[in-house]
Amino acid sequence: MEEGLGAALVWLDYAAVFVFGASGALAAARRKHDIVTFTFFAAVTGVGGGTLRDLLIDAPVFWVIAPEYLIAPLAAALAVWLFGAGKARLIILTWLDALGLCAYAVIGAAKALAFGVPAGAAVVMGVLTATFGGVLRDVLAEEPSVLLKREIYVSAALVGAGVFVVLNVAGVPQMPAALAGFAVGLAIRAGAILFRWSLPGFPGRTTTDEAD
Repeated sequence: MEEGLGAALVWLDYAAVFVFGASGALAAARRKHDIVTFTFFAAVTGVGGGTLRDLLIDAPVFWVIAPEYLIAPLAAALAVWLFGAGKARLIILTWLDALGLCAYAVIGAAKALAFGVPAGAAVVMGVLTATFGGVLRDVLAEEPSVLLKREIYVSAALVGAGVFVVLNVAGVPQMPAALAGFAVGLAIRAGAILFRWSLPGFPGRTTTDEAD
């Protein structure tokens, strides 16, 4: 299990790897790839953000020291292969990505704090953990990156990680702080999905696909 994370957060970490892995497999499904590519997409999406975080904070890469983490994206790929067909695939992909985004924002910030990273940088590590796997998924699937759309995405991870770090620094126990950060981030991301919330664009811009 991941060094520096409480037992309850480790389960949230597994869940995040699984749902991000499922989002990667669903992206492969849209391209009608084979099962090997399914598992590759799922693994890269599931562990990509955490790998970048660990390299930046000089921590052992989590899935190298705990290979059981790879079971989660592989299970996600198999589940999508068996049950993921249908017209609702894009909707499922969007919501799985939202859940993974908000869970990983908290997990990334928590691990950074556990390794002595200052609070502000820990928030950044949460954002990178939450978003990098999705970026890799979109590149592999040759899809427009969600980071290049005006729909709120990075902002949700930023706020979720920020809420967790502020509460944690204020002395709130880790799990309640994590649940609060996850809930706030997910509420913002859900609003973006359901109501198309977005931040104001730069005045005079000529495109509608800028990142938030």
